[in-house]
Amino acid sequence: MKYDHKEIEKKWQRYWEEKKLFKAEVDPSKPKYYILDMFPYPSGAGLHVGHVTGYTATDILARYKRQQGFNVLHPMGWDSFGLQAEQYAIRTGTHPKVTTEKNINTYRRQLQSLGFSYDWEREFATSDPDYYKWTQWIFTKLYEKGLAYEAEILVNYCPELGTVLANEEVEDGKAKEGGYPVERRPLRQWVLKITEYAERLLKDLDLLDWPDYLKTLQRNWIGRSEGAKVTFLENRTKQPITVFTTRHDTLFGATFLVISPEHPLVKEITTGDQQEKVEAYLKEAAKKSDLERTELAKEKSGVWTGAFAVNPVNGALIPVWVADYVLMGYGTGAVMGVPGGDERDFEFVKKYGIAVVPPYDPEIEEVVADTTIEDVRLEILAGKRCWTGPGKAINGKSEKLDINGLNVKEAKEKVADWFKEEKCGERCITYKLRDWLFSRQRYWGEPVPILHFEDGTKRILDLDELPLTLPDLTDYKPQGEGKTPLDNVPEWVEVTDPKTGKKALRETNTMPQWAGSCWYYLRFCDPQSENKAWGEAEEKYWMPVDMYVGGVEHAVLHLLYARFWHKVLYDAGDVSTAEPFQTLRNQGLVTAKAYKKPGGGYAHPDEATDPDLVELVEKMSKSKLNGVAPDEIVEEYGADTLRLYEMFMGPFDKEKLWNSDAISGCRRFLDRFYALVFSDKVAESDEGLKLAHRLVHGVQKDIEEMLFNTAIAKMMEFVNAFSKLKTYSKKALAMAVQALAPFAPHIAEECWSHLGHTDSITYAAYPKADPKYLTEESATYVVQINGKFRGKWELPKGQTQETLLEAVQKDEKLAKYLTGEIVKVIFVPDKLLNIVVKP
Repeated sequence: MKYDHKEIEKKWQRYWEEKKLFKAEVDPSKPKYYILDMFPYPSGAGLHVGHVTGYTATDILARYKRQQGFNVLHPMGWDSFGLQAEQYAIRTGTHPKVTTEKNINTYRRQLQSLGFSYDWEREFATSDPDYYKWTQWIFTKLYEKGLAYEAEILVNYCPELGTVLANEEVEDGKAKEGGYPVERRPLRQWVLKITEYAERLLKDLDLLDWPDYLKTLQRNWIGRSEGAKVTFLENRTKQPITVFTTRHDTLFGATFLVISPEHPLVKEITTGDQQEKVEAYLKEAAKKSDLERTELAKEKSGVWTGAFAVNPVNGALIPVWVADYVLMGYGTGAVMGVPGGDERDFEFVKKYGIAVVPPYDPEIEEVVADTTIEDVRLEILAGKRCWTGPGKAINGKSEKLDINGLNVKEAKEKVADWFKEEKCGERCITYKLRDWLFSRQRYWGEPVPILHFEDGTKRILDLDELPLTLPDLTDYKPQGEGKTPLDNVPEWVEVTDPKTGKKALRETNTMPQWAGSCWYYLRFCDPQSENKAWGEAEEKYWMPVDMYVGGVEHAVLHLLYARFWHKVLYDAGDVSTAEPFQTLRNQGLVTAKAYKKPGGGYAHPDEATDPDLVELVEKMSKSKLNGVAPDEIVEEYGADTLRLYEMFMGPFDKEKLWNSDAISGCRRFLDRFYALVFSDKVAESDEGLKLAHRLVHGVQKDIEEMLFNTAIAKMMEFVNAFSKLKTYSKKALAMAVQALAPFAPHIAEECWSHLGHTDSITYAAYPKADPKYLTEESATYVVQINGKFRGKWELPKGQTQETLLEAVQKDEKLAKYLTGEIVKVIFVPDKLLNIVVKP
């Protein structure tokens, strides 16, 4: 019988839906397994095959866990608020709600066509009022705990888009959406105090089964530093300038201060002759994002303010500079420059001619090239080189303090104790992590549930007043100057508070897209709940998420924000786990060939005949015309073929290159597998059972280690070997079908049914491999002569030393190395024969 993927896939998708096979319900009698995808933003372009990688992997795991007897929760929903939908609405005049609904329908259809075993009864979108009612409720809890506040803060502001952008939405000083210029400006914004949880966010990473590189990214973003705060006084105004440093032991070597362009003292301390230069520098700095300003590879720039500060340890006057590599949002917005002990500071002073005072006589163990240790030491002591390693303190004596001769640790302790006595500094711990900027000047986002009264006070809305829904608008254009489209709706903004009777204004900033994705995993536990965000029993049963899978692009902020909200809810007693995602894995990027035109833009691969086109390998995207829709693959080859190819391309967590021509190999495998099951050679025999037991054992091991490509390779090897048998054991084929089922569920259901089973394969217990079939009957015998590899044989186990030695002597290729007397034979049973020959 011919394998007709169209008929078979529609048939079983209908069956699954009618039987509600993937519906998840709380069942304390079963172990649970909660597996979750980072849910998608439903763009107008629809899914491409790059998106399908992660969804296929989670579905394999979900189906496999059901075979193991787990009660599986595998939901899907939509991250549907955000800038992209709003910009599309502005361009087309279509309400974001309409386009979002249309896009969701496309995504749902595509996912369902691939046979993913989601519990679709749990589906929701973050833009549903029934959902964002509870996003607003969580915000009220943050506000009540003092974790949500208003402040004037420096932001990435895009005048063209009329909104604040996150650092991740900015690239090379321009908005990723539209490519418009972005500038830094102060705006009054809502901010969430994530810094209150910095230490716990850092410490609790140790509780999680996440890749090491991902934990490192989180740790670096949080950026814990132990050090000290030191206060310098500006010489003319006597204004204090406080810096944070991890190397307070090098204070004697500080020869300049650097303050951020946004530091409140910039204008006050800048002298008249430097004012024009400083203002020009500030203007340029405002065009750069934080990420651009702090990029390690970029050349550091700055401008002198004309001011000097007093070094508290020795009274020396040192110049105060402005430089954009210092951020007002990190530390104190000021740093001390110690060019003799810091590479970045050393590069800075070389450029601008500032003095170098070496803080340490270096302890050098080795040098490079033709220089000697003493030559390098003399260069360091002369200020011609920077030294960041160990040594004994020098130039560290004044009337107030003497640290000369101390090592780094001793000097740190003595300087820190001196701070306490002189009250000009103190030990402290700081974090690179900044509070979360939570306001957006956009329409398509969750309204902030706050009322502003005329006397400057505020009131958070109560639960019975939620959801605060968006008004219907026809004009979504940005207003500029910190205003939002909602400011144009006075009937929505201007209200009389029903609870106090006072006149009030609604908050017109909306929440960022991050808000809805911070807690969606909790709503999936109990999505139909009307009176609570989730039920207590449901949350306790399903949480934490056992496996979370998504792209590495969310490795920092989404995960950090979700962990922060979860910990706030945990402290409030609303969730039962300290962390939301116990195990997390990232899928590798799927790339494809793209063809760039000389004048800009891209050509479609089907039209890439112009010899001037530049062939590139890039991430799939609509703009690069290299995205491949799953629909066309499903139509021609079938969903099961696409699922197999997605996993067979390479290791799950590594980057993979899409090759449409290679898909046919996976289709041929399925054709052959189908032909085996439907062959007239199928019989009630035991022939091939060894192959089947080895297959289910190997596939099980690979699935649990997420080695999906090697699991598929084992299935292909099985088909090659099994097809050579005289008869096809029905029991063996049933086991093979069960191994295939998580990967290619449609064809597996059809084969399972044909083999005489009346129930779905979904909950058929995964077969247990019998150990007696897993032992190897043959062994690889390595032959060495005088310790050198000369050959190997695959032979039945149990060969004797005498038999193998005789075989070597008879083998022409090996016997030629036996040129002399055999003085010793080293024999390792079933592994090695090493013959020692004396010439």
